[in-house]
Amino acid sequence: MADSRETLLVNAFVTGWPVKHSRSPLIHNYWLKQFDITGTYKAEAVSEEDFPAFIQALKDGSSGYRGGNVTIPHKELAFRLADRPDALAEELGASNTLWMENGLLNATNTDGYGFTANLDDHHPGWDKIGRAVILGAGGASRAVIQAVRNRGIGEIHVVNRTVPRAQELADRFGPKVHAHSLEALSEVMSGAGLFVNTTSLGMDGGEAPQVDFSSLRDDAVVTDIVYVPLKTPLLAQAENQGFAIVDGLGMLLHQAVPGFEKWFGRRPLVDEALRDLVIADMERH
Repeated sequence: MADSRETLLVNAFVTGWPVKHSRSPLIHNYWLKQFDITGTYKAEAVSEEDFPAFIQALKDGSSGYRGGNVTIPHKELAFRLADRPDALAEELGASNTLWMENGLLNATNTDGYGFTANLDDHHPGWDKIGRAVILGAGGASRAVIQAVRNRGIGEIHVVNRTVPRAQELADRFGPKVHAHSLEALSEVMSGAGLFVNTTSLGMDGGEAPQVDFSSLRDDAVVTDIVYVPLKTPLLAQAENQGFAIVDGLGMLLHQAVPGFEKWFGRRPLVDEALRDLVIADMERH
């Protein structure tokens, strides 16, 4: 008689190129153990040339996976290869979460959810503001802009070294979003209640420019999507100037929640034990 666990086995993945740095297996395997679910979550290093074949194997069932996460550089192609992307993925033109349902490959993007859930968790009420400033107009800023706009923030100012990149995002996400050069940073920060760094400034001990946060609202929140180091230079500056800060690690943890629920049927919680587990792994590497 076959082991009944085999019929219950659910497999999910994270794929990228490279993908060895991903902490997603640590997160999802923590939850699998917590729920005592017979399943696996593995990292799959897949090159750009091999990615369409990897997705085809997911669609036809030969891969043995129910779905998974997609990271750089495959998010845009994952969106294009999906049978049924949702509205979030459609607007972003990128997907980080895939799952099979009724024979079709579904796609969404949970980065924006992770961003807002992190702020909700650590600084509830952050969204009771009229103006937000987002530094950077790269790929990472898209989901943040979308999420902030969808929470009803009326004025979103995207500040970037090259204005055309910021303008492209303003055109994509609508009239609430405005594009500016770096020279306009201090002006648009005046009275803002949220400041978000979506650039790589300060990552892995890199340098970051000095920023004067004093023109923000007194109760403003400053956050950074970079989480290595946990307290980036920009967050340290904001804290030293008396502002509330929220680090970027929670975005990584919370964005994993919807995918886990899709694949394994249980909605996990982001708790301190998981956060401590990931921080310990960061400190080892």
